[in-house]
Amino acid sequence: MSNEFVHGEIDGVVVKSLTKHVDERGWLCELFRQDELPREVHPVMSYVSLTLPGVVRGPHAHQQQWDYFCFVGPSNFKVYLWDNRPGSATFGRMMVLYAGEDAPKAVVVPPGVVHAYKNVGWRPGLVFNAPNRLYAGWGRSEPVDEIRWEEDPDSVFRVD
Repeated sequence: MSNEFVHGEIDGVVVKSLTKHVDERGWLCELFRQDELPREVHPVMSYVSLTLPGVVRGPHAHQQQWDYFCFVGPSNFKVYLWDNRPGSATFGRMMVLYAGEDAPKAVVVPPGVVHAYKNVGWRPGLVFNAPNRLYAGWGRSEPVDEIRWEEDPDSVFRVD
């Protein structure tokens, strides 16, 4: 794979703006609705992670897993996606988007799409993920479905 990615939409990636319903108590935001996504994306687990300002998570990809990330705050993130699927109509494309407190978004990432995100805000930020596969399989007894690029100094998947 060359490091010459073309910016543009990536086949299978879904970016959905999320709505915060604000009232005197705070806010509420629907993250997932079964009636809005194909069955193969439906979650089987979920987790939330806290990422400190300036920290990058990824880049990595999955062979079979779909990720369903939600960025709602209390910080902002720069999200990177690279289509590394040789048979894909959008192979060689990359997307960069901003998501978080100022622009709440759900981002659906198909298997084979390399992804990373960086907290570009000034405070810790929360990221919710509801993947369609169990981490390390049932009972955590299977190999983890990840192809990691973080430690590869020759990786073409760069986060600035």
